[in-house]
Amino acid sequence: MSADATASGQVPTQRLPAAQEPATEAPPAAATAPPLLGDPSALGLPCFIAGSVSLGLALIGVVPASAIGAALPIILTATSIGLFLATIWSASLGQTAVASVFGIFAGFWLSYAVLVLGLTHNWFGIAPASAQAAQELFLVAWLVVMIMLTLATLRLPLAFTAVFALVDLALLLVFLGVNQGSTGLLKAGGYVALVFAAIGVYLYFNTAALATGGRALPLGNPVVRG
Repeated sequence: MSADATASGQVPTQRLPAAQEPATEAPPAAATAPPLLGDPSALGLPCFIAGSVSLGLALIGVVPASAIGAALPIILTATSIGLFLATIWSASLGQTAVASVFGIFAGFWLSYAVLVLGLTHNWFGIAPASAQAAQELFLVAWLVVMIMLTLATLRLPLAFTAVFALVDLALLLVFLGVNQGSTGLLKAGGYVALVFAAIGVYLYFNTAALATGGRALPLGNPVVRG
């Protein structure tokens, strides 16, 4: 200890060798905002709406019964392909529930288009007398899947549950219309399709509002919480 240091009142410090100096922790990295990866609903919902509106209009008689295939160009291309792309997008983000919903609806619309084209062009060797049974099989199978989807997603906001429940109702009405040969029931199914398409429009407005910096729209409380 030097006399100068003692006289000045400074307490001398002894520097440890570099190998013995305590390691200092690096300051924590500043929290960064997660990257903006987008919302697959911005693609999936419009595609779903287009298919729903076209099928609903066909069922209520905007086109003749003989021209029910008029909705197929939209359903086979825009709706089916768009929903499959939204499914892949959702899965890439790890959004399992969203990918499941879009994937199920993509399968429904594509299989509907294949059914109509197959029956019209006799792709599957189904005799005309068995066409009604083929349609009923299709409708029952998808009604089971859609009811399953509805029950499995009751934790989603109420607006989504309403869409799924109305899809269930539309499928049931169309099945009964095919089974009983009732034009009235088929039209009722078409009107229900237009209603769930309208709710889809509302859901899209919510997605668009969030994507453009606006506030979320009220979607209702989930049926099941927790």
